[in-house]
Amino acid sequence: MEHTAARTPSFGQALFVLLVDAAIISYGVLDIHFESGAVFGLGLSAHIPLFLAAVFTAVMGAVFVGKPWREVEEGMINGITVALQAVLILLAVGGLVGAWIQSGVVPTLIYYGLNLLSPQYFLLAALLICSIVSLSTGSSWSTSGTVGIALMGIGAGLGVPAPVTAGFVISGAYFGDKISPLSDTTNLAPAVAGSDLFSHIRAMLWTTGPTMLIVAGIAYYMGTGYSGGQMDASRISIIQQMMSSEFSISIYGFLPPLLVLVLAAMKVPAIPGIVAGMLLAAVMALFQGTSIPDVMGALYSGYSPSMIAEVAEAGDIVSVNELLKGAAVFSADAFESVKEVAGMLNGLLERGGLTGMLETVALILVALVLGGIMETCGFLEVLLSRLMRSVKTVFGLVASVIVSCVFTNMFLGDQYLSLVMPGRMFRPAFGKFEKDGKKLDPRLLSRSLEDSGTLTSVLVPWNTCGAYNSGVLGVPTLSYLPYAFLNYLNPLVALLMTRLGIGVPWIETGEKKAG
Repeated sequence: MEHTAARTPSFGQALFVLLVDAAIISYGVLDIHFESGAVFGLGLSAHIPLFLAAVFTAVMGAVFVGKPWREVEEGMINGITVALQAVLILLAVGGLVGAWIQSGVVPTLIYYGLNLLSPQYFLLAALLICSIVSLSTGSSWSTSGTVGIALMGIGAGLGVPAPVTAGFVISGAYFGDKISPLSDTTNLAPAVAGSDLFSHIRAMLWTTGPTMLIVAGIAYYMGTGYSGGQMDASRISIIQQMMSSEFSISIYGFLPPLLVLVLAAMKVPAIPGIVAGMLLAAVMALFQGTSIPDVMGALYSGYSPSMIAEVAEAGDIVSVNELLKGAAVFSADAFESVKEVAGMLNGLLERGGLTGMLETVALILVALVLGGIMETCGFLEVLLSRLMRSVKTVFGLVASVIVSCVFTNMFLGDQYLSLVMPGRMFRPAFGKFEKDGKKLDPRLLSRSLEDSGTLTSVLVPWNTCGAYNSGVLGVPTLSYLPYAFLNYLNPLVALLMTRLGIGVPWIETGEKKAG
C-alpha cells in the first residue's frame, strides 16, 4: 500500500485550528457574568477544554495535513517528554510542602514573619525577599513553593488579599529567576539565540531593571492601602497562638530552608536539593514525636491540620479553649475572630503531598499533549512563519518574538518550548538584519525570548508554570494575574524601549560579537 506523505498546512488552515482551539479553551475556562445577566463560559478546570482542543487539533491534523496517527502519537509523547523534569520537580515540591508544614517550618516562617513585617511594607518586602531567594537559587519554582507559601500566610495575617500577595511573590520569583546565572531558562535563551550567558544577563538589565523599579513602586503604593494606620495586633496574636498550639515553633524551623539555599548556592541540581530539604524536615518531625506513618502520610497526601480544623468547627468559646488545652485561652468576645483565623489557617496549611500535585500534573500533561500535536502537525510554525514575512524593522522583530512566545506559551504549554521554538525560528532573521553597517547582536533575541517566554508562562493557567504556581500558592492563575505586574509589564517595557531605540545592542559588521 502506497504511503501518502504528510502535507504542510496552509495559513488559513492553521489559523482556523488556532481560533477554534482558543474558542474551546476560553469558553470552557472563563466564567464572565455581564450586568445584563448573560454569562460567557463554563468556569471549568482547564483539563477537559484542553483535552477537547487536543482532540480537535489531532482530527484537523489528519484532515488538513494527512498526519498518520503514529506520528501524532509520537508528537504527543515528545511533547510530554520535554517537561518530565518539571513534573518530577512538582512532585518533589509536593512532598517538601507537606513535610515543611508538618515539621513546623512554614508555621515558623509565618510566626516570625508576622513579628517583622508590617502591612505597609509587606508587598515590597515580599517582592524583594522572593527576588533575592530566586536570584540565589536560580529557581522561581523553589521560591514560590517555599518562602512563597510562608509569605502567603503572613499576608493573610496582615489582611492582604491572597491574589495580591501571590502576584508580588511571583513577580519577585521570576525577576530573580530571570537574572540569575543559575537559572535554566537564563542559560537556555542565549544558547538558542547564539549569545553568551553574561552578555545576555547584561542585556536583560536594560528592560528588567526599569520594570522592577516600577513594580517596587507599585508594591509600596499598594502597601499603603493595607496599612490602616496600624496592624491588627489581636489578629496577629491569635494566628501566632493557634500555630504555636499545633506546631513546633522554634529557630530550628529555619534549617530546612537554609539547607535548600546552601545546596542551590553549591549548584546542586533542583531535585536533589528539594529532596534534601524535604528529608531534613521529615527527620525534624520524627524528633518532635510524630509517628513514621504520619510523616509518610504528609509526604504522600499532604498535611491536614487537626486542632486548628476542630477550632474552625467549634460551636462556642468554651469548646475552643478545651481544644487548645491551656496552650492559649481566649475570651468570649474573641470567638468570631478565633473562628475566622482558624478557618483561614486551615485552608492555608491543608496542602502539600505527592497526591496534592496530581491534578496539576494532569493539567500539565494534557496541555503538553495539545502542544505536541500542534508542533507535529505544523500549525503553529506556519502561523509564526507568516508573521515573520512582514517584519522589516527592529521593533517588528522584537514584537514578533514577544507575540510568538506568548502564543507558544498558550498553545504548547511549556516555557522551555516558548524559548526554543521562537528562538530557533527567529535566529536567522536576527542574524541577517543589518542597518547602517551594523548587525543586531544575538543578545537582543535572547533578551526578547526571556522578556516574554519566561515571564508570561506563569500567566497561562494550563502552562506548566501557571499550573504549578496556582497549585502551590493556592490561588487561581487568573486571580493573581492582574497583580503579577513584572510578568506582563516587562514585555511592554521591552517594546517601548525598542521603539525608542534604548538598549538595543548592535555589532559592527565583521565583528564576531559585542562584549
